[in-house]
Amino acid sequence: MDKRVEELYRLWLDYPSHPPEIEADLAKLQGHEANTLECFYRDLEFGTGGMRGILGAGTNRMNIYTIRKATLGLAAYLSAQAAHSQATVDEAPAAAPAQVVIGYDCRRMSAQFALEAGQVLAAAGIKAYVFEHLCPTPELSYAVRELGAQAGIMITASHNPPEYNGYKLYGPDGGQILPDVASAITHEIASINDVFGIASLPRTDAEKRGLLVWLGRDLDERYYEAVVSEVVQPHISLAERAELRVVYSPLHGTGNLPVQEVLKRAGYSNVFLVASQEQPDGEFPTVKSPNPEEPEAFVLALQQAREVGADVVLATDPDADRVGVAALDEAGDYHLFTGNQTGGLLLDFLIGQREWADRVGDNAIVLKTIVTSDLGAAVARAHGIAVEDTLTGFKYIGDKIRLYEENGEKQFFFGYEESYGYLISPTVRDKDAVQSCLAIAEMAAYYKQQGRTLLQALQNLYERVGYFREELMSVTLPGVQGLDTIQAIMRHLRVNSIAVEGLSVAAVEDYQTGWRSVGEQQERLTLPSSDVLKYVFENGTWLAVRPSGTEPKIKFYLGSQGRDLADCETQLLHMRTSVKKILDSAQTPD
Repeated sequence: MDKRVEELYRLWLDYPSHPPEIEADLAKLQGHEANTLECFYRDLEFGTGGMRGILGAGTNRMNIYTIRKATLGLAAYLSAQAAHSQATVDEAPAAAPAQVVIGYDCRRMSAQFALEAGQVLAAAGIKAYVFEHLCPTPELSYAVRELGAQAGIMITASHNPPEYNGYKLYGPDGGQILPDVASAITHEIASINDVFGIASLPRTDAEKRGLLVWLGRDLDERYYEAVVSEVVQPHISLAERAELRVVYSPLHGTGNLPVQEVLKRAGYSNVFLVASQEQPDGEFPTVKSPNPEEPEAFVLALQQAREVGADVVLATDPDADRVGVAALDEAGDYHLFTGNQTGGLLLDFLIGQREWADRVGDNAIVLKTIVTSDLGAAVARAHGIAVEDTLTGFKYIGDKIRLYEENGEKQFFFGYEESYGYLISPTVRDKDAVQSCLAIAEMAAYYKQQGRTLLQALQNLYERVGYFREELMSVTLPGVQGLDTIQAIMRHLRVNSIAVEGLSVAAVEDYQTGWRSVGEQQERLTLPSSDVLKYVFENGTWLAVRPSGTEPKIKFYLGSQGRDLADCETQLLHMRTSVKKILDSAQTPD
């Protein structure tokens, strides 16, 4: 075994005051060198997505020690920021203590991790607002802004399997932190040497000193009011909403109460809950993965939809920032929409409601990521609305909202990404499935009163702006060897251009180097550096590849544009074949 790993394991093994679950995990590692290596070969990576990892003992696992260490790093960063701010203002009164909002989902140990983070902040003299119950990620984003906090922490691993948990950080604007802030916090974390000596103020003491404050239903109420007032469309009647039949599944997550509540307040009285998936449960017993991108997650919801004759089916992931959609097709069964299709449909619908809140002005803008379909862009541009691409990750969309809010150059209209995340109202600065469920219901009710299904509306959209199809190929490569393989694939692609049958590469965009190559010419890209490659073909079809920032995966995004859907599918087939060749070559031993 690696000497450093062996010393770390021995250090953890000798520490006398572990919780029982850590003691048990350490005992299981004895005699298993490969498992011990996985748990200790590195510190769990902290990046712009915060941390996400498997629960267990070790520096490369999610546990109370990695939570404490990350939180102390955040506390040090906030204190340094406050000191710098104070030093730049002459004779200013002493600043009030920093404030951080903490939310958590239904996963194993989420509530405990939230309290641990709050107690570390309290020991550092920072006021922690902790939700007293489960909350969706978008409500955490809303709460940061509503309470004027300097940061937010969300304990969640999104749609990952039950053995995972995570730690997401938000800035004062309610958006996820960007690379510069993540780098500064990482620097503070790296300076912490004694992970077992981090101060934590006991809960009772923290409460008495006003440094641990619990957030109750009154904050929920404000969030619900904001969602309904911002999303409800004025041209849809209560009778039309009451006629719509909706099946909804929270997939055992945090969306249950918020989604039901906003639908009810808007007037949707025919909402059928998937009872077996209603209660929060971090084991996710009825699904292989609580991911609305996966068709398997819809099996029970679709069974119920057929029984009750639902018009639309909705399913949200565990932290309720993403939503999947299904709707009736011409054969009387249900069609699962991709995130790109739902985003394009929503955007077209919202633009059609031109009087809605006067939000379509000369300076309106739609924000999407570089791996999101051009369907939405085609919709917006057909209506004279500007479109801007950001790097992958909703944090970049949130930051653009902040920037345009400050300089007044653009007015945010809609933001979305291909991974089933949408934002209608900027009262939240992350994707929001609660808002989105209500907006999708409004859209479905509108088309139903016109005698159309969502699938028919999508076909009409294709006929008006062109045909687009997309596909995501996500490959999991765990462990040290997997990380090496992912890095080798990226190195190979930066040296060797990709070859796809029937398609000619027109441009290569390397977001790590910051250059766009068009033949022998090079153009500077304007987006920040990121480990992403994008190949743009002559007909507008494209292929992008990037390592995941939160999971041991490499992702290939395929986006086709063609004469019809069959043409799009043929192009996807050829791109898929090329990607498989790359993967086979990378995973074949020399």
